[in-house]
Amino acid sequence: VQLVESGGGLVQPGGSLRLSCVVSGYLYNNYCMGWFRQAPGKEREGVASIDSDGTPTYADSVKGRFTISQDNAQNTVYLQMNSLKPDDTAMYYCAARSWSCVSWASVTYYTYWGQGTQVTVSS
Repeated sequence: VQLVESGGGLVQPGGSLRLSCVVSGYLYNNYCMGWFRQAPGKEREGVASIDSDGTPTYADSVKGRFTISQDNAQNTVYLQMNSLKPDDTAMYYCAARSWSCVSWASVTYYTYWGQGTQVTVSS
């Protein structure tokens, strides 16, 4: 399984970005896709996840601002990010595993990772 992220960039506070993660390979019928981020000097943290039933889960810090979705026909998972803040600045990673989204925010439970896409929120 390979994951390729895109869509990062420089945006002003209050702006929006949509990240994409294209999945190639087979994840089985029960899977969990996650978005994580890592800022310099900080640990990687879970941002959002979506399971094979389409059920999303979010970190408290992004609830109401970020939306995770998936297009199974395109094998793509999206992260729509609105009302961006400077604290959202980080490298964003897509991750996948072939089991449920229990403990979705735990980095160690994911088998596959993308290379990351940089998001910078600054005026």
